[in-house]
Amino acid sequence: MKKVWSLVLSLTMWSGVSFAQTTDELVNDGKNPDNVTTQSMGYFRQSYSPLKQINKATVKRLVPVWSASLMNDMGELAAPTVYNGVMYVINGRWTFAIDVETGRQIWRTPVALEAGVPRAAAAITRGAATIYNGKLFRVTIDNHVLALDMKTGKEIWNQKFADPKEGYYATSAPIVANGVVISGMAGGESTTRGFLDGWDPETGKKLWRRYTIPAPGEPGSETWPKNSDAWKYGGGPTWRSGSYDPELDLVYWGVGNAEPYDPRPREAMDSLYTSSVLAIRPKTGEIACHFQYTPNDVYDVDGNDEQVLADLRVGNQLRKVMIQANKSGFMYVLDRTNCTLIAAHPYVKVNWASHIDPASGRPVLTDVYKRFLAGEEVEIWPSRGTNAVPIAFNANTGLIYASTWNLPRIQKLAATQPPQVLGGNTTGVTARLPDVKSGEPFGYLTAINPLTGEKKWSIALTDLPSSSGMLATGGGLVFTGRLTGELMALDEDTGKTVWQFKTGSSINSTAITYTHQGRQYITVASGLGGGLANRYATDKVPTGGSIWTFALMPE
Repeated sequence: MKKVWSLVLSLTMWSGVSFAQTTDELVNDGKNPDNVTTQSMGYFRQSYSPLKQINKATVKRLVPVWSASLMNDMGELAAPTVYNGVMYVINGRWTFAIDVETGRQIWRTPVALEAGVPRAAAAITRGAATIYNGKLFRVTIDNHVLALDMKTGKEIWNQKFADPKEGYYATSAPIVANGVVISGMAGGESTTRGFLDGWDPETGKKLWRRYTIPAPGEPGSETWPKNSDAWKYGGGPTWRSGSYDPELDLVYWGVGNAEPYDPRPREAMDSLYTSSVLAIRPKTGEIACHFQYTPNDVYDVDGNDEQVLADLRVGNQLRKVMIQANKSGFMYVLDRTNCTLIAAHPYVKVNWASHIDPASGRPVLTDVYKRFLAGEEVEIWPSRGTNAVPIAFNANTGLIYASTWNLPRIQKLAATQPPQVLGGNTTGVTARLPDVKSGEPFGYLTAINPLTGEKKWSIALTDLPSSSGMLATGGGLVFTGRLTGELMALDEDTGKTVWQFKTGSSINSTAITYTHQGRQYITVASGLGGGLANRYATDKVPTGGSIWTFALMPE
C-alpha cells in the first residue's frame, strides 16, 4: 500500500463543519444550491443549474473574487465539487480542500505513485472529486482507487486494481451509486480487457468486477471469434464516468473501442460490449441492458462519453431517455429503461456511415470501410465529435449544448501486425491528423435538438479547437472555455459571447455554479493538459494549474 502524507491546515473555524455527506444529498444534488456533490451538477449528468442570479442582464458585472494555484503542470481536466463551504479539487498530482469564500487552502494531499509507472510524467484526472459519507474517492494514474478523509485529507484506504505493466492506467473519477463506489480503467489503445469495479466505500473491499468483454460462454461471447483468445485482449475501456438513475437503480457507463482497430484478429465481428453503453445494477455489477453504438469499431469512435439522463416527450409520451454525443459524430437518444434506440442524428460532419438504421440501431457504412480493409489510407470524419468533455442539457429549452470538433482522422492498416499480448501497445493501424487550412473551423460551439438533430445555432472556432465542457444555467447562459484560457458566457438563444475572462492557462475542464451565503459563484479550473489539447496549444499557451472563482460585483 502506498504511503500518502498530507499537509493539513488546521483552523478552528472548520471544527464545526459537517463532512458526513449522504446518499440523499447525492440523489438531490442541485436542490441545495450551496452544494455541488457530484460531477456534471447531478447524477443525471445534465451540467445544468437553475441558478439565475448571474444572467444575461447581470453577467457584465461578473468578476474574479479569488484564484488559487493547483501546483500542477500536467493539466486540469477535472471539475471541483463543493460541500458545506468547502471545495474539493483533484488533479494528477494533488487533492485539495479549499475554503469557497476566500480560496484559502484547508489541506492538500499529494498523489504518491509507484516507482517507474508509465504516464506518470503526464498524469491527468477527469471527472470530479467524488465525495460521500465524509470521504473523498479518487483514482491515480497507476491504478489505485483510494479514500481520503474529507476533513483532514488523510488516507483511509487504498486499493490497487490493475497492473500498469499490462497496459492499464486510470484517469476517470469514480461515482457512488446506491452505496457502492464504482470505478473504471483506461488503456483501450493497449491490448487490455476492460472492466468496472464495485467497492465498499467504508472498507475498500472489492464487491464485484464486471468485465466489458465477455468470456467464452457468457452472454455476448458469440460476438467474438470461436477458438480464439481475441476476447482476452479485446479492449473495451471505461475511462469516462457513469451516470445514475436512483429510481431505476441503474448506472449507465460508456465502454470504449475494440482492440485492435484492425478488425481481422476479431474476424470483423461486433465485439460486444465495446463501443457500447451498459446499464448495470450498482450492488452487483449485473448488466440489465446494453446498446452497442458502433459494432466492430475500427475507427476508435468509442462509446465512453457520458450518458445524459432526461425525461423527454417523444410523440405523445414522456420517455425516460439517455442522450450521448458519441465520438462517432452521431447524437443518440435511447430509452434508458431498456436501452433501445429512439433517435440518432449526425451533429458534425460524418463520412464513415450514411445514417443510423432506426430498426436495427446499427450504422449504415459507406465505402470508407471497404477501402480501409483494402489497405487504402482513408480520411474519416470526424476524428471525434467532441473531445471527451461534458455536454449540457437544459430541459427548459430542450437543447443539448456541445463543443464539437471539425477535424478528420487519417488512418490505414499497419504494414505488420505484432502478436497480441496483454499490455501490448498496438492498435493495428497507423493514424495521423491532417493539417488545418488557415481560416477553416477547428470545431463549433453548438446548440442541438437531440430528437431531431436540428441546430439552433453554431459558432465556429477558427483559431483552436475546444477541450472544455459546457454548463447551462437558469440565467439564460451557457459557460464554456477556450484553449487560449478564456472562460466565456454564451447567450443560450444565439450562442453569442456576452462575457469572457482570460485565465492563466487553457480551460480544459467544466465550470460549476453554486451559492454561498446567498451569493452565486462560478468556478472553473484552468491548466493546459491532455493529449490533443497539448498537440494544438502547447506552443501557444503556458501550463500551470489554478482554480478560479467568480461572482457579481455589487452595483
